[in-house]
Amino acid sequence: MKIALVHEFLNQLGGAERVLENFLEIWPAYAKASASELDATVHVILYDKDKTLGRFEEYKKRISWLNALPGVKRHPRLFLILMPGAIEGFEFDDYDVVLSDSSSFAKGANARNKLHICYCHTPTRFLWTEPEYLDYQEYPALLKFFGHLVLPRLKRWDYQAAQKPNFFIANSSNVQHRIKNYYKRDSVVIYPPVDTDFFKPLGEKKNYFFTASRLEPYKKVEAIIEAFNRLGWPLKIAGKGTHMEKLKQISKPNIEFLGRVLDEDLRRLYSEARAFVFAAEEDAGIVLIEANACGTPVIAFKAGGAKEMVKENITGMFFNEQTADSLMEALKNFDVTKFDPLKLREHAEKFSKKFFQQKIKNFVDEKYLEFQKGKL
Repeated sequence: MKIALVHEFLNQLGGAERVLENFLEIWPAYAKASASELDATVHVILYDKDKTLGRFEEYKKRISWLNALPGVKRHPRLFLILMPGAIEGFEFDDYDVVLSDSSSFAKGANARNKLHICYCHTPTRFLWTEPEYLDYQEYPALLKFFGHLVLPRLKRWDYQAAQKPNFFIANSSNVQHRIKNYYKRDSVVIYPPVDTDFFKPLGEKKNYFFTASRLEPYKKVEAIIEAFNRLGWPLKIAGKGTHMEKLKQISKPNIEFLGRVLDEDLRRLYSEARAFVFAAEEDAGIVLIEANACGTPVIAFKAGGAKEMVKENITGMFFNEQTADSLMEALKNFDVTKFDPLKLREHAEKFSKKFFQQKIKNFVDEKYLEFQKGKL
């Protein structure tokens, strides 16, 4: 089976990129392999080797024409109106199946007479669930004005694009509800993978709390910082984003910014933290499971995917509002000794790579067989 893997942007490393890496373990796409040996090719709108630490350099890729435009790698958000055309420009005549993993544009790939399955991380955030997204960006007022003019056009395209895949897979029940609400499409749920062989307890607990996130407004890291500013407790923050400098400016000396960290360092930070703190309303919240896999309980905002990922008082605690006051109340009631590391690991194993890859492969194989028999 020849499979086209369609991904939006390889210009960062996050949960979506971990999903793509798992797809590539199921269907290899090594650039040095012969054409007859290849099962897959990655199709991507934008690619940046440095920002992905070279992790996708060894794979065969087809990169859209948009990637060559001046300024697009530095300011990709300014080119949003061109991205539908970029994703629709890929051809899939040489493939049997198109498997997109999408949080925005990838679902709009023109598979035509091929089977198209979309693994959906979320319906496009800046069009459906975060209408204020553009206002957060640090762009001149004139650019924001023109941006608001094109958003309705992008929203219409996004809905039409969501009608193209034959099947949707949602990364959580939370996202499944959004897909039904915004796109009027049914879906099945397959939770994202955690490499539980890699993410495991390492070292003794130390006296700090930890969070890892893209430093963007919707992640609500500011609420975490405010809580720890007031408590004076040590907090380590891993991640980068457009609001990193602003967050640094409001932080007191007890808060340490680590920037982007390697997975080996992330595993150690998870393992040694008293708890992993998370304030975003996440699509699935797989970082919560990574923390559990490293023997660390979580303190999470009770909404979105966290409600599916956290077993209250067994693998973590909740707070009910995205405010410093609500988080502080949870922190003051937190006791790391009440959480059993074995139960944390047992919970994390339910989200292992092995289970994820088997479920995805079974789904694709089953639907492709039905497609070949003309049952779809």
